[in-house]
Amino acid sequence: MIFSGFMFVLVGVLIKLMESGLPAIQSAFLRYVFGLIIILPLFRRIQWNTITRPILGLYSLRSIFHGFAVMLWFFAMATIPLAEVTAIAYSLPIYTTIGAVLVFKEKIRIRRIMAVVIGFIGTLIILRPGLVEISLGSLAQVAAAIGFAGSFLIAKKLVSVEAPTNILFMLTAGCGLALLPAALAVWVTPSLTDTIILIIIASLATLGHHSITKALIAAPLTATQPFIFVQMIWAIGFGYILFDETPDIWVIVGGFTIIASTTYLAHREIVAQKKRELFES
Repeated sequence: MIFSGFMFVLVGVLIKLMESGLPAIQSAFLRYVFGLIIILPLFRRIQWNTITRPILGLYSLRSIFHGFAVMLWFFAMATIPLAEVTAIAYSLPIYTTIGAVLVFKEKIRIRRIMAVVIGFIGTLIILRPGLVEISLGSLAQVAAAIGFAGSFLIAKKLVSVEAPTNILFMLTAGCGLALLPAALAVWVTPSLTDTIILIIIASLATLGHHSITKALIAAPLTATQPFIFVQMIWAIGFGYILFDETPDIWVIVGGFTIIASTTYLAHREIVAQKKRELFES
């Protein structure tokens, strides 16, 4: 989990180092094109017979959520400090919890409600509406977190009926297709340097997602969740050394407020899962 966090911060660093100012939606599209090339060997292992029309609809909807969330994340990475992007991204489990209640009709008790409220307070501490002007990059990252939460909720439905290979391949291909029309509309010819950087970004992002999967297989979510937050240290360090980004104390305070909230939500999810397993047995 520590390694995956390091990979995603490196992705952010590389986005900031891109030189030709590619539109965020084009950068996101190319990330999935190169990602698709990387995982192309999985094509032969796809179980096409399981992809019914309803399942294809879920894949399509997830691709839209995830693809545009990645586009917004690229934009945020290019416009606001790494530490702020990372801190706001920690709010994803909060939106996932809300979505689970609204979409899957999951019950939510007072302790989870309080955790969600605390998480929102952490986000407000970072954004400080009314006290400072909220940048487009910050708003984009909040919207990206909501989009990723939608993608996660759909994935939660898919994992019960689809093979992991199908899910990974369809997400990568689907995001590319979802972003293609808009990417072509704003197309800028990338430089050789940016092309190389985007290939590396696709590789690091794929490796990061694979590392998270391995971590979740090796240990419970409550054991691995806290190590995600080492990512904040990487983000602050790289931002300060490479881009002269001085850490904002309110971003750090808000980030760790969200961390406390999401860690508790992860803990409650494990407790609820154990209760379900005990009831089913």
